[in-house]
Amino acid sequence: MQIAARFGHRVRSVRKLRGFSQEQLAEHCGLHRTYIGSVERGERNITLVNAQKIAEALSVSLCDLVQENE
Repeated sequence: MQIAARFGHRVRSVRKLRGFSQEQLAEHCGLHRTYIGSVERGERNITLVNAQKIAEALSVSLCDLVQENE
């Protein structure tokens, strides 16, 4: 699995654990809902800035989102 897909899978997992919809997560990190969806599907090669925004909105470290283990 490519890194973008792994990252997206982790974002989706943590988002669901937090009870957020894609729209709620997008609102918390100042990004568009469709952008969050494409990140979760591994379709985006996102910047570190946006990855950090997502991590902060989910109250996890960026390292937690890129780790292999779940």
